Amino acid sequence: MSRAGGRIADVLIVGAGPVGVLLGAELARLGVPTVMLERRAEPGGGSRAVGVHGAALAAMEASGATDRLLAGARRVRVGEARRRGSSLGLVRFDRLRTRHPYVATLPQSATEAALAATAAAWGAPAVQRGAAVEALLPREDRVEVRGHVRDGMDGAAQAWEARIVVVAGGLRSRTLLPGDRFRIRTRRYSDRYLMTDAADLGDDGDRAVVHLDPDGVLESFPLPGSRRRYVAWMPPADDDDGRTARLRRAVAVRTGSDAAASAVTDATAFGVARSRLSALRADRVIAIGDTAHEVSPIGGQGMNLGLIDAVTLAPLLARWIRTDGDADAAGAALAALTVWERVRLRAADRAGAIAAVNTALGRPARSAGALGVRAALATPAGALLAHAYSMGFDPSTRMFATPRPRVPQGPVTW
Repeated sequence: MSRAGGRIADVLIVGAGPVGVLLGAELARLGVPTVMLERRAEPGGGSRAVGVHGAALAAMEASGATDRLLAGARRVRVGEARRRGSSLGLVRFDRLRTRHPYVATLPQSATEAALAATAAAWGAPAVQRGAAVEALLPREDRVEVRGHVRDGMDGAAQAWEARIVVVAGGLRSRTLLPGDRFRIRTRRYSDRYLMTDAADLGDDGDRAVVHLDPDGVLESFPLPGSRRRYVAWMPPADDDDGRTARLRRAVAVRTGSDAAASAVTDATAFGVARSRLSALRADRVIAIGDTAHEVSPIGGQGMNLGLIDAVTLAPLLARWIRTDGDADAAGAALAALTVWERVRLRAADRAGAIAAVNTALGRPARSAGALGVRAALATPAGALLAHAYSMGFDPSTRMFATPRPRVPQGPVTW
């Protein structure tokens, strides 16, 4: 087994998805060197999470990531709920008094590329790809990291050492965490969905539309390049080969647009669950992002939750690293991390609860449910829904909540 480097890294990050790369960028901005390990040989392809909410955009402004993301995104300022062609009401993100009163939509691969460019601009080291971490061994003043680095078809055993290890490699990385400190609470749902990104042949433009259909929800979000993401609740089926046809039918029936349905050429199936760790830190090992908390993707809060994890954690790690043997300073830094952990667990619980409500609303329903949504959107509760969907209930967002000025309505007299 070879030992990488020859020195102990300040921070080692496991996982180079959006959350891990953003943490690397933020630490580089604060002058903290990192090592980042990623088992994938290439950046992720495809498109999973597509919405970046205003709270996360505000949190990433200081690094420059927000400008890079917005340069390639569409901005969804209004969402609409419909049922078989009839509007139930609007969710007005554009009326929120936030710095970014919209949802930025773009493929996750584009999000990863924008965050990687941000990290590079701040001088963060390149990601070590093909590095599969297999074990974390906490010691008194460091963590030993063991794994394999793949070169072609072969993999060489390798070890690293770091003062702090942050695990941001998603659900599969949970196996690396010390089980006595990181217990997992999980709830699995029976709901199943089909998803695709297709050419946008409908008439909704930059509007996101949620079709609360008697047969189950169909979510429709605009994407750059005149494309649209469709996500449909579907009953269980054993015919994997028929996914595309089933999704095409669902789009046709629930949107009422044969043109939109004709653009569906493939489909991916997925299920949903809700889980989180009992703790985010065990001494020098910290978990963030999907490793720490899994929420239903219906509502689009999961990636945003992790991005805010990363931005809020970075300055606390920088503070801890720089205590330089000062016991009082180290104690204060660890106390701040304890507060951060408590706040982020509360944020995960709130996001999970919101996503659970969204999941329930998306199941096949009678008209009473749609009437309830219509009634809610016609009252001040509509503004509350926009606040909730845009991560407004995340307790960390107040750190970045410099509101845009209120625009006067009507003539102003002095």
